[in-house]
Amino acid sequence: MIIFILIIIIIMAIFALQFKNLLNAVIALAVFSLLLSLIFYLLHAPDVAIAEAAVGAGVATTLFVVVISKTKRKENE
Repeated sequence: MIIFILIIIIIMAIFALQFKNLLNAVIALAVFSLLLSLIFYLLHAPDVAIAEAAVGAGVATTLFVVVISKTKRKENE
């Protein structure tokens, strides 16, 4: 089970690097963070899992989305 989740985490990290759309990259990072918190929970570290879920998936994702919404997209000509 843990190996399967780790493989998905690696795939999500690659997706986050490959996406051209910043919002899609942020969503991939949020999924990465949630899966990482699940790994921490499965490794019997619930306090670290809660902190990762709150900060990594919650606060960081919200901050990234707000910053992306305040920027203007420059179209390629």
